[in-house]
Amino acid sequence: FLIVGIKNKATYSVARVAIRARCHYANKKWLGGMLTNFPTIETRLHKFRDLRTEQKTGGLNRLPKRDATMLKKQLSRLQTYLGRIKYMTRLLDIVIIVDQQEEYTTF
Repeated sequence: FLIVGIKNKATYSVARVAIRARCHYANKKWLGGMLTNFPTIETRLHKFRDLRTEQKTGGLNRLPKRDATMLKKQLSRLQTYLGRIKYMTRLLDIVIIVDQQEEYTTF
C-alpha cells in the first residue's frame, strides 16, 4: 500500500494511519514519476540508504568539511521526500489518495 495525502489538513492523518497500518506514505511532497518512473526513484532510494549508512557509521565525518556538508544537505532533502518510502523495493499494487476538502456553509 501507498497512502498519499499532500494537503495540509490531511498530512497528519495520513501519517498516523500509515504508521499504524505499517505501509508506505507520502505526506510532504509528491515526487513526479514516483509510480510512472520507478527505476529513477529506486536509484534515489539506494542513494538515500547509502548516505544513511555512511552517516550512521561515521563515514561522513572522515570527509572534508565542505563535502560532508553537501552530503548532509542532500541527505536531509532525501529524508524529507523519500523517508516515508525508504523501504519500498518494488512498484506497489494499491495507492490510496486522500484529498480532504471541507466545505463550510453559513446560514
